[in-house]
Amino acid sequence: MRVLESAKDDISYEIIQSEKGLVKVSVIGIGMRSNAGVASTAFTALANKGINIRAITTSEIKFSLLIDADYGELAVRTLHQEYGLDEK
Repeated sequence: MRVLESAKDDISYEIIQSEKGLVKVSVIGIGMRSNAGVASTAFTALANKGINIRAITTSEIKFSLLIDADYGELAVRTLHQEYGLDEK
């Protein structure tokens, strides 16, 4: 935050918001192009576990979620299970 604040005149921003205790969880795969509902499946699975999504970013083959750090491991385990990645 100090670095960004000291560079305000150089990079021209109006406001910075910061919050500690968040983690980013990403789901990545080329199959997202051809399989509708991948993100919806994740959102539903996380909601069913009581995990609040703070922010979402997307691209063609990836989406990322910001969630409370306390739920990071549960989120990853939930998504692995939902997509069958926990199976051998």
